[in-house]
Amino acid sequence: MSQTIPPVLSVHPTRALVDEAFKVVVTNLPPATPVTLHALHYSEDKDYWEAFGHYISDHRGMVSAAQHVSLGGTYTGIEPMGLLWSMCPEPGSRTGLRLRKRIVTSPMLIHISVYSGHITVGFRNQTPLASVLTERWYMAPGVQRVEINDKRVRGTLFIPPGPGPFPGLLDMWGGGGGLLEYRSALLASHGYVSLALEYFSPGELQTADLQIQYFEVSFNIVKDHPQVISDKVGIIGLSLGAIIAFYIASESKVAKPHCCVCISGHHIFAFGETIGSVQREQQKELKARVDENNYRIWRDVRLPVPSDPSEKIDVRKITCPLLLVTGNDDQNTPSVEAAEDIAQMMSSSGRQHLLSTLTYPDTGHLIEPPYSPHFRATNFIKPTTKEKVIVLWGGRTKPHSDAQEDSWRKILAFLEQHLYSRTPPKARL
Repeated sequence: MSQTIPPVLSVHPTRALVDEAFKVVVTNLPPATPVTLHALHYSEDKDYWEAFGHYISDHRGMVSAAQHVSLGGTYTGIEPMGLLWSMCPEPGSRTGLRLRKRIVTSPMLIHISVYSGHITVGFRNQTPLASVLTERWYMAPGVQRVEINDKRVRGTLFIPPGPGPFPGLLDMWGGGGGLLEYRSALLASHGYVSLALEYFSPGELQTADLQIQYFEVSFNIVKDHPQVISDKVGIIGLSLGAIIAFYIASESKVAKPHCCVCISGHHIFAFGETIGSVQREQQKELKARVDENNYRIWRDVRLPVPSDPSEKIDVRKITCPLLLVTGNDDQNTPSVEAAEDIAQMMSSSGRQHLLSTLTYPDTGHLIEPPYSPHFRATNFIKPTTKEKVIVLWGGRTKPHSDAQEDSWRKILAFLEQHLYSRTPPKARL
């Protein structure tokens, strides 16, 4: 491509929260010129992730990701944020990878570039026409990150900027274990004091931390914090975290959530004295299957949904607003079937008005904040045997990504409705 004025690539904003959209525009191209827009990220795990789209410049010599069609690449069509949600490991990478931010005090750095022609491989070996470095943050300026010093609990508290007090959230992830802070940091950026809770380490099965009292203590750490409105504390959980949220909302005499968001969870457990029994039950593979790639499918372990109430958490006792978020291609838990049964159970106790359900087509188990890449199958360490397997989560990239964007917007609206008496502060970068 020979021309006197070089192409100009602009990305706005170049610094933003991860759930904020950006605009990518290339100008000063000759009309009807094929170019490739490319996004590249080098992860904390030292893997390269990329996405790209093929475009033809218009009569003005411009390409806009928000206005023009991608003709090929990792995404097609008019997709303003395709350069993020369609990211996948660079060819030749290790198998079963999952992209997750571990250090939330630093941004995800994304290099956005434009290349001449329609190319599909070897981007790092070629010279782009132009590049822009962008920052994607989970943690807005002024958000405080506070490590919990209470010896009874492992976790990190995130506190929004400003005088407060704020509503609070207990944030729990699933059966992979470990301390994951990125959703809590993002929730604090939207005005909620959020406790990212670790309740077992990766690959761990049995621990004293899995007693119900552990979660009650954790809930009360949020409730009793001086920056928290004590009667405006909710719970958000995914997978096993959602199961624990069901149990706390149904059975706890100590922790009384004001509302709950349960993502890709179910209530099909007969609880003993500890949540540890839940984790043991979850790992039973009597009904587990594998697909043609030998990926583990665990959704059938809890099907059919039992009719015996003693084999389920008694969600009829829930007295707070409850939002269920499910994908109908969830291959890890029977979340859609569970949501239908929960609706029937709550209806039988006259509490159906408390329940809201979002079910998304072609959407898998790992419903993350928006613009996160879709992970259909990733590595997983089985707590029972420490065996490393690849688990099938489900979903197709485009609809799953649409579900992440839509559900996050509705989760924030649900939390605002039930936890805020005023408009939450808007984080600015």
